[in-house]
Amino acid sequence: MYYPPVGVRVVVSLGNKELVGIVRGKHIGALREGVVLKNIISQLDETPVVTERQLQLWQWIADYYMCPIGDTMAAALPKKIGDKGYSFSPVKKRRVSLPNYTGEIEPIHTLDTQQERAFEHIHSCWHKNDVVLLHGVTSSGKTEVYMHLIEEQLAAGKQVLYLVPEIALTTQLTDRLQHVFGDKVIVYHSRVSDALRAEIYRQQLQPQPRLIVGARSAVFLPFENLGLVIVDEEHEPSYKQQEPAPRYHARSVAIMLAHNSGSKVLLGTATPSVESYYNAQNGKYGLVTMTERFAGLELPKITLIDLRQQYHRKEMCGHFSDSLIQRIREELARKKQIILFQNRRGYAPMMTCTDCGTSPRCTNCDVPMTLHMHNHRLVCHYCGYSIPMPTQCPSCGGSMTINGFGTERLEEEVSELFPEARVLRMDLDTTSEKSAHQKIINAFAQHEVDILIGTQMVSKGLHFDDVSLVAILNADNHFNQPDFRCYERAFQLLEQVSGRAGRKGEQGEVIIQTYDTTNHIFEDLNNHDYLSFYNSQIAERQAFNYSPFSRMITLVLRHRNEQRVIAAANMLQNLLNKVFGSRCSVVIEPSIARLQNWFIRTIQLRIETTSNYARAKQMLQEQIDFVLTLPDCKNVQIIPNVDPL
Repeated sequence: MYYPPVGVRVVVSLGNKELVGIVRGKHIGALREGVVLKNIISQLDETPVVTERQLQLWQWIADYYMCPIGDTMAAALPKKIGDKGYSFSPVKKRRVSLPNYTGEIEPIHTLDTQQERAFEHIHSCWHKNDVVLLHGVTSSGKTEVYMHLIEEQLAAGKQVLYLVPEIALTTQLTDRLQHVFGDKVIVYHSRVSDALRAEIYRQQLQPQPRLIVGARSAVFLPFENLGLVIVDEEHEPSYKQQEPAPRYHARSVAIMLAHNSGSKVLLGTATPSVESYYNAQNGKYGLVTMTERFAGLELPKITLIDLRQQYHRKEMCGHFSDSLIQRIREELARKKQIILFQNRRGYAPMMTCTDCGTSPRCTNCDVPMTLHMHNHRLVCHYCGYSIPMPTQCPSCGGSMTINGFGTERLEEEVSELFPEARVLRMDLDTTSEKSAHQKIINAFAQHEVDILIGTQMVSKGLHFDDVSLVAILNADNHFNQPDFRCYERAFQLLEQVSGRAGRKGEQGEVIIQTYDTTNHIFEDLNNHDYLSFYNSQIAERQAFNYSPFSRMITLVLRHRNEQRVIAAANMLQNLLNKVFGSRCSVVIEPSIARLQNWFIRTIQLRIETTSNYARAKQMLQEQIDFVLTLPDCKNVQIIPNVDPL
């Protein structure tokens, strides 16, 4: 009897449909009760389109993140590969050519003393640890170190995976890499067309030396000759997939991918995640540090502005203190560039009635609606529902006032305060169209723009020579979150955005407007002292048994009926409490308890790192499966989120 090889696509009949599946192996032994074998209608590929190493990784993802293997496969394979007629099928032979680099190839830069020392230290650490954390301050030249490591691997005929957290980062980075490595550089992320993604996937089935630069989904590509995985800005939450399943963390998957391939991993950042730094401190990872900026540049000076005093003295114009306005004018006069950071898009986060205090809320989600002035509408940033901007309170007819500010409002104020300045805004609203990121970044890099206003997009790894001043308009937004990670995220974000200042020629300045200048995090930021920050955070994590001292799983329960989701959550919590005891939390009503008309409750588990984690997840799944059989819990969704962020 003929058996198709592992990794080819086949067509089988399920119910009234013909579906494409992947051959994972040959079944041996008796079938489970109720399992019926289906005949293969046709085989679509002569040779495998999925490698056994990929199947091994996908199974690990499914097991570790508690999701069906089918969800993992759906996330891993480009859509065009699932189509019967596309490039892997014998029916059609259509091909999409990869873009060829036609620019000049430049010799790779020579490393300076600090970079050379880091390069050698990384190799030394790899003799003991397969994973090394490169902790280098902003603008220390980590990318140059990466490039020399990449050059080694390509020269040895190996493949390299270079992960970045945001598509926006690929613009400057790809240009830089292509000038050295030419058409060996391949870009892979969600904004690449389906046809091109499929062609990249097909070519990756061959062992030729290539450098894949991509966002988190690039970990699913086939790698036949992988030598190195670089995870740049390893601390970034963007590496964690939230919806849909599998809810994987690309850093963890990348480490497992490298382990399965026998290759090395380099995690790079100026602000390591607490978990990664803990692993480095305890010898699980190697640790290499770069404490100085390239070419002896000083780290930016931090200046705090007390908003309480500024408002009390009436030294504010809109959301700008008088001293910040003066500094912006001075830098504009010197023909320097400025970045203004506010991590909220839109004009204002809400409108409120001055009489009854009502704020218009989304009909589908339990959140206030954000004002977008360019089209005079209130918009829900979770589901997209929108209504015209109200002229009076929908509840009592009173007058409405605008509360808070976002990037759109800042753009308006900047244009009024500095009419001579050329201003651009970079946020989700201005970068939704294809290539919009690249156009904005290029315009700013070419000095066609004086002031760039942006959300966290402007904080991540971008390099601009003439930015002398960065201003953080309201730092306090980042500290008032009901999350044990909020101070970690705040420090990382503020340090990263600060790092955009003074990257060439002279020391930059970062002005932080805050209502609480006594917050201890500002002292660590002022000294650019990550270790002090880490020590305070790790002590707190240990005291309350948070990660990395426990492994965390959040169970998200969803249903259209609030009473049903509450009943299911209470039932599940009671069962889990009997199994896990104090490791299980009470039922939690999240701060946003309804999204897109799904009512939500959560339960958190914290499992000791010394426990059998696989067994704990098996016990958890047994309780979930039992609850889903109960009539009162019918159609309730119970979603495990392993290692939540």
